[in-house]
Formats: sequence, C-alpha cells, structure tokens
Amino acid sequence: MADNYISKEGLEKLKKELDQLKNVERPEVIERIARARELGDLSENAEYHDARGQQSFIEGRIQELESLIKDVVIIKAQRSTTVVMLGSTVHATCDNGLKVVYMIVGHSEADPTAGKISHESPLGRAFIGKGVGHEFEINVPAGKIKCKIDKIE
Repeated sequence: MADNYISKEGLEKLKKELDQLKNVERPEVIERIARARELGDLSENAEYHDARGQQSFIEGRIQELESLIKDVVIIKAQRSTTVVMLGSTVHATCDNGLKVVYMIVGHSEADPTAGKISHESPLGRAFIGKGVGHEFEINVPAGKIKCKIDKIE
C-alpha cells in the first residue's frame, strides 16, 4: 500500500475515531444484536438485520482505520515559505480574482470544504514544488483555470 501522509492532528483524529468505534459503538451494536435475538425469529426481525448491517459497517471501518494508521507517514511541519510541499498552506488567486487558501495534506485527511486538499488531487499536484509568484493553468471539469501563488505558509 502507498504511504498515507497525514498531519499529527489528522492522526490523532483517526485514532480517536478508532477508539470510539472499538470501545463505544462496537459494544453497543453487539448488545443490540443480543437483544434482537431474544425476540425470536430472526428471518423477519428488522432490528436484528439493521444491527447486523451496522456491525458490518463498524467492523469494516475499524479495519480501514487500522490499515491507514499502520501505514501512516507524519507530515513534518514545513518551514519553507518559498516552495509548496506537503503540509504547506497555499494562498492563491485564480480566474476572476477568486482567492483560495488550501493546506496540502495526504489523501486520508483531505477535506476541500475545510480548506484541505490532497497532494494527489489535480490542484494539489499543480501546487506542489511551485513558489510564490508562480502562475499555472490546470484542467478542471469546467475547463482550464489559471492560478497564481500569492503566499506560502
């Protein structure tokens, strides 16, 4: 599996979710299944089937999180304000004067609505390795857009 780049904060978030699933949600769903079994005929027991579906989801997510955490590579705090790297926060101006601010993170931590984009995304790849003042074009579903990097933190 490819390395999973993530910040310390992102790793803590994954560990917290894993702990919640293992120590709270898993025991709760096991209890729901046990109560539903006491009701008798399982073939028409909606509560039982719902709980089993939830258990399947929880177990799958636990496996996914354990795999992600096992292969994690912590993004070290970047000191460079001249070149965009993993962990950098990029301020840019794109077409029509649109100002954007994105932190470049690993794929498991990406959340564009929170201003975090993956280094593997088209825009993330376009930012990596570029410096302040650099202008570039990127293909997006709506066509091409032009961007200029204004600041790197």
